[in-house]
Amino acid sequence: MSPKTALAIFIAAGLSAGCAVGPDYVRPDAPLPQQYLGKPAIDQRQATAHADLAAWWAGFGDPQLSRFVTLALAQNLDLAQASARVTQARAELGVANAALLPSGNVSGQAARAYQSLETPLGKVLSASPGFDRHGSSYEANLGASWELDVFGGLRRGKEAALAGYQASEAGATATRLAVAAQTADTYIIIRGLQTRLDVARRQVQTQQELLSIINLLYGKGLAAELQVRQAEAALTQVRASVPVLETGLDVAMNALDVMLGTSPGTHRMELAEAGAIPAAPQITATGSPGELLRRRPDLIMAERRLAASNARIGIAMAEYYPKLSLSGLIGSATSVSGGNLFTSNASQASSMLGLRWRLFDFGRINAQIDQAKGQEAEMLAAYRLAVLRATEDVENAFSALVKREEQAALLAQGVDALGRARSASFAGYQKGVLSLIEVLQADENLLRASDARAQAQTESARAAVAAFKALGGGWQPQESNAVATR
Repeated sequence: MSPKTALAIFIAAGLSAGCAVGPDYVRPDAPLPQQYLGKPAIDQRQATAHADLAAWWAGFGDPQLSRFVTLALAQNLDLAQASARVTQARAELGVANAALLPSGNVSGQAARAYQSLETPLGKVLSASPGFDRHGSSYEANLGASWELDVFGGLRRGKEAALAGYQASEAGATATRLAVAAQTADTYIIIRGLQTRLDVARRQVQTQQELLSIINLLYGKGLAAELQVRQAEAALTQVRASVPVLETGLDVAMNALDVMLGTSPGTHRMELAEAGAIPAAPQITATGSPGELLRRRPDLIMAERRLAASNARIGIAMAEYYPKLSLSGLIGSATSVSGGNLFTSNASQASSMLGLRWRLFDFGRINAQIDQAKGQEAEMLAAYRLAVLRATEDVENAFSALVKREEQAALLAQGVDALGRARSASFAGYQKGVLSLIEVLQADENLLRASDARAQAQTESARAAVAAFKALGGGWQPQESNAVATR
């Protein structure tokens, strides 16, 4: 058997085997409990509305909240960046696919030269009969080359690019989920601050009335100076809370505008009129912790990055083996005239089998393989940690939602009790049994309880948003389009 025949058999066997060096990727196990610890409490919640996990923001029953989330998903600049990263990853996948295919090129040139007679070559040529100092050359070629992926390095490169593309798609989806959740959260904060600001302003009015009455009594010698100073301090304290709440409201409104991809102040007039704090809807499609692996886009992104790092080990290991390539050229060249370019006498052709082997560079290859394995181990740990933290997010959100709603319910009972106390004190004042001071103090107690209830309502609604985000709501899991290119 000739060397050429042996080489041809070797190449054909390598191509037909379709094997690739390096470890084949296997999705790692992620042991998780059968259900969430907080699921029983979530199932027992009583809510006025139910939410579809794919469009959970509509379950809050606030049209303005839904409108802002829709605007954010259409205009947010973080989403625009994520979409651009997907485009880049898709292009990288195209490059990896193209590397497995032959490449071709067309080249051509035409040259005109004028020979010097003072050079050694010119002196020799000038002595020849019929020497013409003018010269022309024409050439046109069609070339092709193909790197034979005998050991699968290019195929591993395609696997890495595909996994990277899928990770970028999942990352864009994770950004979409985060944008929807942050927009809803900011809107809820705005409504909560507006409610608290209304309560604080009513507190200021109540304290001012109380101070006026005490000053009047003090002027008649019916109240001590201590009572006056205490009332002044209480009024100052309540007044001081108003700028803090107003600042927080300005910050939240500006943040919402940025989330919507607009300059601060754009939507402030729409939010000028205070609205009610949205009520958290019922969470029904909680699923199981294991379903998070298919539902949460950040976990999908982490798993695809792990797959890409696994493929890069094969890319590094392929450097142990020789690189084989085929190239060829057909064309035509002449130095007579352009009219003779495509005649049979002007035709030319060549073919070549190339070999490149890093035979004395194994130390560096070993280091590159170790580096790739280290990156794969890092990605594996990152994936497992992401799974644990995702489950933690759900449990924390469930706990916060249930406990905050319990707190809000208890505070609502307290507000009802203080409201009845205030009515009783006012009735006593009308009958002359109680003073106006006691009525105003009852008002103050009622307003303080109302502020605490507003905070609890805000936090329970925010906990619901966190729960929907932790569950991966806001998108429907599906196979990446890139899977079809495998």
